[in-house]
Amino acid sequence: MRTPRMLRRLRKNVQLSIITLMGLFGILGITPYAIYRLSTGNYLVGSADSVIVASTVLALIYAWRTGDTVKPGIYLAVIFSAGATLIAINLGINGLFWIYPLILFNFYMVSPGKALLATILVLLSLVTYGQLKPGSVFESHYQMVSFLVTSMTAGTLSFIFAYRTNSQRDRLQLLATHDSLTGARNRRAMNEELKIAASTYRRHDNTYGVLIMDLDHFKQINDSYGHQAGDQVLINFVELIKNVSRKEDRLFRFGGEEFLLLLPNTERSGLLAAAEHLRQQVNQHLRGPGGGVSMSIGGAILRRDEHWRDLLQRADQRLYRAKSAGRNCVIIDDAPITDTLSAS
Repeated sequence: MRTPRMLRRLRKNVQLSIITLMGLFGILGITPYAIYRLSTGNYLVGSADSVIVASTVLALIYAWRTGDTVKPGIYLAVIFSAGATLIAINLGINGLFWIYPLILFNFYMVSPGKALLATILVLLSLVTYGQLKPGSVFESHYQMVSFLVTSMTAGTLSFIFAYRTNSQRDRLQLLATHDSLTGARNRRAMNEELKIAASTYRRHDNTYGVLIMDLDHFKQINDSYGHQAGDQVLINFVELIKNVSRKEDRLFRFGGEEFLLLLPNTERSGLLAAAEHLRQQVNQHLRGPGGGVSMSIGGAILRRDEHWRDLLQRADQRLYRAKSAGRNCVIIDDAPITDTLSAS
């Protein structure tokens, strides 16, 4: 049972899979050298190899237990860079071959900028030591220059590849979790956030409220003025809601002209006040080609041990009641139909 769970974690967490794979390669690749060098009396380099292996094991354990891959990545980049530099200084030309896999390793472990900085520091350390003690690292100046050119070429190409890969991954992540039209988070991201909210409430008693907002008579805008005009109303609506909501509130496009706002640390009275404030702001500031646009809102507070889908259903039922009551109003949980105003 544990193996399938581990595989699922690796599939879902790209960075964890990378640090695990690179860590295992490091352990399997360096351990034989550590054993050989210790057995032949090269205790300094053998000890460095052993420290690298032990550090890699500890970093992998930390990453799997905490889910944090940033700190272990930085830690391993520092340990591997220092260890490879020490090995190259002691072994000379034979140790320099470890610098090339080190460059690639660092670009997998940390951000491209940090990896490039680590590469420069390692090369600078080797060149400085080689200049202070001629013949210890490089057999000639020509060899030193050749090594610098090839290693900097490898570092530059790795930087370009890592930077483009990170940019594309971030863009794919954005496309996977955000609505392409409005920039609000999409329904897939909403489901994940609601799952997290329900779990957080069970563990830490953090309260959550949700508001489902529906733009009144939105179909008439599309029918009368075209979908482009309707799209612009949706874009303006999202921008307005983001501007008048708290920073910790998260907005999702629920579907069509329906949006969901997740409000952490919110009780029923606060949820009602927030909903009414948003409704008023939309009434005052949101405009379409035919004039002002209003919205109806249904809301609910997450109950203890409640499934997030049930929370969503209760809020959706309140939205239906608000629309049935004439629209442009707010209904939270089982509250009476109050705070209902005619569309201005």
